[in-house]
Amino acid sequence: MSLATPRIAVVIPSYRVTRHILGVIAGIGPEVERIYVIDDQCPDQSGAHVRQHCADPRVVVVTHEQNQGVGGAVMSGYRAAIADGMDIMVKVDGDGQMDARLIPDFIGPIVDGAADYTKGNRFFDLEQIRQMPPLRLFGNAMLSLLTKLSSGYWDLFDPTNGFTAIHANAARHLPFDKISRRYFFETDMLFRLNTLNAVVVDVPMDASYGDEVSNLKISRIITEFAAKHVRNFFKRLFYNYYLRNMSLASIELPLGVAMLAGGAIYGVIHWIDSARAGLPTAPGTVMLSALPVLMGTQLILAFLAHDIASVPRRAIHRLSHLGRRA
Repeated sequence: MSLATPRIAVVIPSYRVTRHILGVIAGIGPEVERIYVIDDQCPDQSGAHVRQHCADPRVVVVTHEQNQGVGGAVMSGYRAAIADGMDIMVKVDGDGQMDARLIPDFIGPIVDGAADYTKGNRFFDLEQIRQMPPLRLFGNAMLSLLTKLSSGYWDLFDPTNGFTAIHANAARHLPFDKISRRYFFETDMLFRLNTLNAVVVDVPMDASYGDEVSNLKISRIITEFAAKHVRNFFKRLFYNYYLRNMSLASIELPLGVAMLAGGAIYGVIHWIDSARAGLPTAPGTVMLSALPVLMGTQLILAFLAHDIASVPRRAIHRLSHLGRRA
């Protein structure tokens, strides 16, 4: 394979996007060799619509017998592209939000060897983000903070952005059957990529909103998303700090948490006892509580500094053998 002339594929999950999808396909430039339209049991039969009205020879329609969600649709597209020998797969939504003219910007860092995976970021231009609905802006800010913790990619923002590109050599080592198939898909991808030490780079793009309807709800962020972030956070800690590698940070975090919790519990218990007795808490007791709290906080901050500095920086897609994580 030659990275000078990579074979580029575009994957378009298709579900209730019949009004927009032909325009999306028409906007995809000649640098793309194959376009996979994944009809995810669309009630509007968008796959049949594309077959009937699109004459672009690059288009391949894949039809799901059952709805699998956006994650399942993208995984089907990745599998088809890898089987056809594609080198880089770009995922574009079918609702017309994403400017296909930006595809070269997304594949550029991968071709240059600077990234394994690229994703859009609508927050680079502060003037442009004023177009974003306030509720969606708030949701993205909260998700970005949670994603930094759970994925380990502290330098990324806008985690739900679905405009992405990935090198096939990185994608083929992802556990396709374990990646979230619904709205948590993009965030779960980042967690899985971190377990491979893949390099992820943000690509600036403008926010664009038309007549599409978002199904991402704040209630989902607070409940379902939060629980999945907690799960991925602890799994990442186990993989990166205890299973795959051991470092000083592996000791700092549990020791810091233990000291912080122990000092806080000790202080609260003695404060309650003093309050019940109507007596001031002894200075020595205050110090015995405050000292482990301060030391525990410092240890946790030291762990976070190590974790932030450990963001993957070396692209792995040219390596022939990669480890797969659960």
